Amino acid sequence: MMPTQLTSWLLFQNAAAHHREVEIVSKEGDVVHRHTYGDFARRAQQLMHALDRLGIAPGDRVATLAWNHYRHLECYFAVPCTERVLHTLNVRLSVEDLAYIIEHADDRAIFVDPDLVPTLEKVAALGPALARVKHLIVLAAEVPASTLPNLVSYEALIRDEPVSYPRREIDEDTAMGLCYTSGTTGRPKGAMLTHGASVKAYDTWSTVVGLRAGDRYLIVNPFFHAFGLKAGILASLIKGATIVPHAVFDVEAVMQRVAEEHISMLPGPPTIYQSILDHPRAGEFDLSSLRLAVTGAAPVPMELIRRMREELKFENVVRGFGLTEATGIATMCRHDDPAEWISETEGRAIPGTELRIVDDDNQPVATDEAGEVVIRGYNVMQGFLDDPEATAEAIDGDGWLHTGDIGTVDANGNLRITDRKKDMFIVGGFNAYPAEIENMISDHPAVSQVAIVGVPDTRLGEVGYAFVVTRPDQSVDADELIAWCRERMANYKVPRHVQVVDALPLNASGKVLKFELRDRATR
Repeated sequence: MMPTQLTSWLLFQNAAAHHREVEIVSKEGDVVHRHTYGDFARRAQQLMHALDRLGIAPGDRVATLAWNHYRHLECYFAVPCTERVLHTLNVRLSVEDLAYIIEHADDRAIFVDPDLVPTLEKVAALGPALARVKHLIVLAAEVPASTLPNLVSYEALIRDEPVSYPRREIDEDTAMGLCYTSGTTGRPKGAMLTHGASVKAYDTWSTVVGLRAGDRYLIVNPFFHAFGLKAGILASLIKGATIVPHAVFDVEAVMQRVAEEHISMLPGPPTIYQSILDHPRAGEFDLSSLRLAVTGAAPVPMELIRRMREELKFENVVRGFGLTEATGIATMCRHDDPAEWISETEGRAIPGTELRIVDDDNQPVATDEAGEVVIRGYNVMQGFLDDPEATAEAIDGDGWLHTGDIGTVDANGNLRITDRKKDMFIVGGFNAYPAEIENMISDHPAVSQVAIVGVPDTRLGEVGYAFVVTRPDQSVDADELIAWCRERMANYKVPRHVQVVDALPLNASGKVLKFELRDRATR
């Protein structure tokens, strides 16, 4: 039962009232913490009062630098439910990037995990990034030794606070969260996301994927990413699913938790499922409880979908496309779509939003014609924090968000992402789209994962360079794979270089770091 006003404030109260005994199962080291939604509501209410006592004003940014666990989850609701803006910091960023983002966001408090306190010490050593941060709260019962002044423990902060709801007037257009873009194409920018868009989008998302009360959801996607926060925590609270945070992806640890906690919902990029299927010990774990898979962020070969359904026994395998600036979700396949739609497309626009493909003059193109993917609707961000120029560049005068992705839309309304504008390279005058070539190479029986980048070439301008991860107990020769490609694709699409690697470099959301591969290829 959804509240009538779509704010996390009312959703939080609704979840605590209607799903009070549903579990939250958090594991830190060998210690398992089991709480109920009722426990979660009690502790989050105490944190709400603590934030008031600290004097953090409505609209102020409050950051978290933390892994996936129950205290981080409590921050996710206590901060925005008291009119502050939750700013989730990516724990995998460089110290320099963290310093820039903290200063740019003008964070007034930071909740930090004990093992990440040294990271903040390094941030402080770089300059004034922490100068305006009034409170540093360690997400633990005790404070570690540190050169940082005035650290306080989370448990001490909330211990004596009352268990009640502070009175708040929050509407759907109030800013709920601040999520910075990855910064792979320039300085990170902070997308401002609202309460209404977040709750409405993930009520739709959870219904489409088939999430329901009684599901047990292993949230591997990091909480500092829009997908982990919203498709993870928010969707679970909307439907009353058990929340099982998981800090760092490790294939054996994930399989063990699936077996121990009878996990039914496991989302993630294709690499997660491929890693499980290819793991030599996969047969030793009981994975029979798995029911729902939601994937994206990379090509999803038909063979992978077949194996997920036949070997891992997933009932629903759904694919979608989203970006931070669209509250993390823009299009989705439906669970009853044909397998080829799920493999080859990102699905249709979510209800209440619009999708177009436009040319360089911002004019719509014909069905199946390539152009830039643009999105319009309630899910589009308010804008980038303190950056009107970047906001105007991203969102045009008619409200269309320009994604920077190249794609097509077919007669059924299904989106195919062919590439990032900046990833496309030109071979002898022909546009080459890495995602298309990667999909084709994924059909090779020895290939588990592949990433293509463009590199300079004296004759053709640019050519493709393929980085390949092979399946267990398989091998592939570079010349052999190039010859295989020549038999199956246009000559300009065939990579001229192939390098077999143990793993592809990934960011926290499972996307391949193409800029790192370009650096490797051009050294």
